[in-house]
Amino acid sequence: MNLELKKAIDQISKDKGIDREMLIDTLEEAIRASVTKKYGDKMDIEVTFNEETGEIEVYQFKIVVEEVEDPDTEILMVEAVKHDPNVELDDAIGFRLQVEDLGRIAAQSAKQVIIQRMRDAEQEIIFEEYKNRKGEIVSGIIQRRDRSGWIINLGRTEALLPKDKQIPRERFRQGDRVEGLIIDVRKEGRGPQIIITRSDPEYMTALFRREVPEVADGTVNIMGVARDPGLRAKVTVLSQDSNVDPVGACVGIRGSRIHSIVQELRGERIDIVLWSPDIATYAANALSPARISKIAIDDEEKSLEVVVPEDQLTPAIGKKGQNVKLAAKLLGWKIDIFTNSRFNKVHKNRHLLEQLASAAQVSVADFTEAGFDSLEAMAACTNEQLLDIQGISEENIGALRGALNLLISQNREETPEESEESETKGAVEGEDADYADGDEA
Repeated sequence: MNLELKKAIDQISKDKGIDREMLIDTLEEAIRASVTKKYGDKMDIEVTFNEETGEIEVYQFKIVVEEVEDPDTEILMVEAVKHDPNVELDDAIGFRLQVEDLGRIAAQSAKQVIIQRMRDAEQEIIFEEYKNRKGEIVSGIIQRRDRSGWIINLGRTEALLPKDKQIPRERFRQGDRVEGLIIDVRKEGRGPQIIITRSDPEYMTALFRREVPEVADGTVNIMGVARDPGLRAKVTVLSQDSNVDPVGACVGIRGSRIHSIVQELRGERIDIVLWSPDIATYAANALSPARISKIAIDDEEKSLEVVVPEDQLTPAIGKKGQNVKLAAKLLGWKIDIFTNSRFNKVHKNRHLLEQLASAAQVSVADFTEAGFDSLEAMAACTNEQLLDIQGISEENIGALRGALNLLISQNREETPEESEESETKGAVEGEDADYADGDEA
């Protein structure tokens, strides 16, 4: 008995995790295709795998007739009774073909079909295994680099770490072990394409879920993550148990838990922020370590004007605006940072513009849309430039000039002339405030 084929099928099924019946069906189909290729597609062929002998059995069936017109599909009655004495006209009688007689080319064709079907089956198994693993951290070995990014060997398959999903300035070498979060699994011609990331906020969330038991069991919730990958991140947390400190749980004893995450992210600094339903409290927490004096909220525009002491402007904004940008991403609100003096000056200008708009019977929005944000800027313009303001005509421009001069005069009497030093400081603060605009985040 030829049991080698049976052993091979059992071994492949075990090693590759491919269904045994599917392998047998593939083998039978491959042999059928080879017979058809050798003898033509008119032949009525039946291919079966004999479990007892471990052999592939091929039978050709012919119709019993009195006169043969097609020898590939018909057989004379006198010839048929030699094989089966009980045969009758129009019966189908089978003749066994020897697989060895198929020829070298046909056998090679069968082998290719089997290999391809096995490969397809293995790829389908891998796809089914990984398609439901999105959001899971996987680990692999750097295998090579191509134009798309790094190819990572996961064992049975490969994953792609695209260039835009890498942590900036992170360097790898062939053979390095690397982790990433599965964000997509695609079916492609060459097999399943598994896409992973190291730069997305979801990866940091997954790391906290792995390293912090309280996050894994839902006691502590990650409410939001904002990252500047490789440099700094802010993670908002909320405890569902009043006895559990969410910040302490994430940091761990002597920083053991947060240290593991920072180490995995190549030193990325992580701020743990306590979430609050009150947007002002939440913003103050998000802008830590800066101390906040007050916060003005515009719910309609979803913007915040944050006022800080003079010595807190730099920590509030952060290096290259990083602190306020991450806070704005975390909140989803626009954030403008002001020092106390700058805030008072801006709001005083706004109040004066409102008085002028009322006197001129136009809206403040008409002034700002025309590019005017202070009385001094308007006073320096010609009448032709002032006529560009919506609602201002030649008939009421005189009234506008009169109100403008009166307000400027009153303001000078109420506010002493600022020193050259304070003017310079205000200009620097204004530049920083613009840079801290949350829309830049």
